[in-house]
Amino acid sequence: MAARVAVYAGSFDPPTLGHIDVIERGAALFDEVVVAVGHNPAKSYWFDVDQRVALVRASVMRPNVRVAPFEGLLIDFAQAVRASVLLRGLRALSDFELEFRNGLANRDMCGLETLFLLTDPQHIFVSSSLVKEIALNGGDVSRYVSGPVLAAIATRNGPDQG
Repeated sequence: MAARVAVYAGSFDPPTLGHIDVIERGAALFDEVVVAVGHNPAKSYWFDVDQRVALVRASVMRPNVRVAPFEGLLIDFAQAVRASVLLRGLRALSDFELEFRNGLANRDMCGLETLFLLTDPQHIFVSSSLVKEIALNGGDVSRYVSGPVLAAIATRNGPDQG
């Protein structure tokens, strides 16, 4: 029987505990979860793609989770890793409209299904953008990111900026 492979994609700039929660829960449901760290050359990131890949790897210690960078269409990446499902986390109703539309398009283009996991309520308001805003203003983000991510943010912001 073929392995059940899911892809969980995002920019993960930086990865939050909400991301990690979805990855961990997905890893309990599938034989393998491939975390696809997106790289769009037209976008500006806090951390480059190799750093973001390393931060996700350092934050998730499950043998059935693989982390890899990707560019281009997610469906092409998913087909290359033989995934049958795209895994997505939903924080709020506002997330659903875009994710629903994308899920329908992916299914239409190649038959790839999308599975939505509801975000753990303790992480419902946490986003990478929020973490960056708090960190840039000297706030404590330790409750929102893993230890390796916290250290990377501290290094990026300098010792006096948290």
